[in-house]
Amino acid sequence: MTKRPDLLIITGPTASGKTGLSIKLARLLNAEIISADSMQIYKYMNIGTDKVSSDIQDEIPHHLIDICNPNEEFSVAKYKKLADKKINDISKRGKLPIIVGGTTMYIKAVVEGFMLPYLPDSNFRKRYKEELKTVDKIKLYNYLKMIDPEYANRIHPNDTRRVTRAIEIFHMTGRTRTYFEFKQNRKESRYNFLQFAIKRNRQELYKKINNRVDEMITAGLIEEVKYLFDNHNPGRTASQALGYKEIKEYLDEKVDMDIAINNIKQGSRHLAKRQLTFLRRNSKNIWLNPDNWHEKDLLVYIIKSACSKFDYFERTESKWNLSLLKCMV
Repeated sequence: MTKRPDLLIITGPTASGKTGLSIKLARLLNAEIISADSMQIYKYMNIGTDKVSSDIQDEIPHHLIDICNPNEEFSVAKYKKLADKKINDISKRGKLPIIVGGTTMYIKAVVEGFMLPYLPDSNFRKRYKEELKTVDKIKLYNYLKMIDPEYANRIHPNDTRRVTRAIEIFHMTGRTRTYFEFKQNRKESRYNFLQFAIKRNRQELYKKINNRVDEMITAGLIEEVKYLFDNHNPGRTASQALGYKEIKEYLDEKVDMDIAINNIKQGSRHLAKRQLTFLRRNSKNIWLNPDNWHEKDLLVYIIKSACSKFDYFERTESKWNLSLLKCMV
């Protein structure tokens, strides 16, 4: 029987410290990083998505960053396909793949292989989707609650895209989205994975979020947003990215600078809460609070956990890199 590839996952809410932790682990484990961030896939959006510097990317290979133009749409299915290819390629080269990011649907798709049923792009489907757009969003959501209450309770009534998608699945297949998720959850993961989720103390997390937004403004976020909208005509997804839509409102003179910055901070806090809510549903997470650890102890704990889980350490000399901890902290 073919062994499943080893896969280390570092996830958590925005500004929780995923990137810094993953870089240190990659240095110690001779690993390569696969981004699981739905906005870092876009080119020209560097400051607002907090991409790692080019120097870090030269030192440690990072994948699935800058793979789309801002006017392109991207999907979970595309991410899964690309991530699967990268994981297998990294593993074949004798390195450990580390998925890092807060886009939990990306990670879920890779780990579980979860894919919604294929719906052919027929004329009937196109007409059906257009008809759904004419229905009041509250009525749509209430209808979804009737046919698939479990899924409806997990999404916001204003998330029209997900609401209509779930209704479409039900009408086209006769099965609910919850049914397909249940069916998928009964399957074993295609990867031998270990998933760590970062959860900081709330006030510490909010402080980090606020500081990061201020740092982005200082680093040139306003100029980046102006360049993006002036030169690259961002599509629906990119134009609504957190930080970009708020600064665009400032550039369009709809709000003043202080309000725009506060809106980014507030939106980031709300995003962090949503990410944590989603992560709490995953029983596979190993929760870590860096506020309660010395950095060296945290790294040792993660690496020891990986040593006991992965075949990778039997095939490489990476386990001896624990001695490098003395040089890093």
